[in-house]
Amino acid sequence: MEAATLPDRRSRTDPVALVPFAPAHRDGALALSREMSWPYRIEDWDFALQLGRGFVLECDGAVIGTAACFPYGESHATVGMIIVAKAAQGRGYGTRLMQALLMEAGPRSILLNSTAEGCALYERYGFVPVGTLLQHQGGYTARAAVVPDDRVRALAPADLDAVLRLDRAATGLDRRPLVERLAVSGEGYVLLRDGLPAGYAIARLFGRGHVVGPVVAEGVPEARSLIEAALARLDGRFVRIDTAAESGLSSWLAALGLPQVGDALTMVRGTRPPAGPTRVFALSNQSLN
Repeated sequence: MEAATLPDRRSRTDPVALVPFAPAHRDGALALSREMSWPYRIEDWDFALQLGRGFVLECDGAVIGTAACFPYGESHATVGMIIVAKAAQGRGYGTRLMQALLMEAGPRSILLNSTAEGCALYERYGFVPVGTLLQHQGGYTARAAVVPDDRVRALAPADLDAVLRLDRAATGLDRRPLVERLAVSGEGYVLLRDGLPAGYAIARLFGRGHVVGPVVAEGVPEARSLIEAALARLDGRFVRIDTAAESGLSSWLAALGLPQVGDALTMVRGTRPPAGPTRVFALSNQSLN
């Protein structure tokens, strides 16, 4: 995690300080996410905050709020991990965290995925809705009738440059640090066309089990093939897949035994990054995208 340059805003009338996220805050952040019923592990906090710049609201040594900014080049960033303890809500602490994130992002356009409760705060800062994200999850049981797609194989180190090109074409962002860490920490798959990668997916440990994402492909059939390859190694495991409502995958995922259990509003402040012809069919994480 890169240290953020932020002044300590503690005052005589407000004992709560806004400070950069430090290793000493890990346990407090984990407890806070559990209070919100977020299934994060300490490893999930570590993974995210090694890629971004985090902030903490601290009161008498206790973590009562968190937030993080994840820059992708000089044009865009995502923000997330935004939590305020239930006992501290309604006192303007969400606003303080949001102001810190905007300061950190600077002139970049910002993407986020919002709960229903957070939407009003983000709209006050110029965020507008651009889509809906559907969270599918459950215990996965493999289907015997699935025939493996012979175009899909395991991701090899030599595929990384091609995967990075696919990811940039799909997202419009330079996400090299994220994709490199995902490739190392998870199990990756590529779908070949004329012997070259034309799509990819990564499955990794996260939360209650495994998450399958990112999934990047040219179309729905290719995205399904990549997801099926990942699921083939996750029989009997808890699996989560976050996909856009317009992806065309939601009903198929539900039929696989991964029902939709929640949703989030995708919002942007500024401009969305250009993307295509490949598409993102599943996210690695709602904060990281």
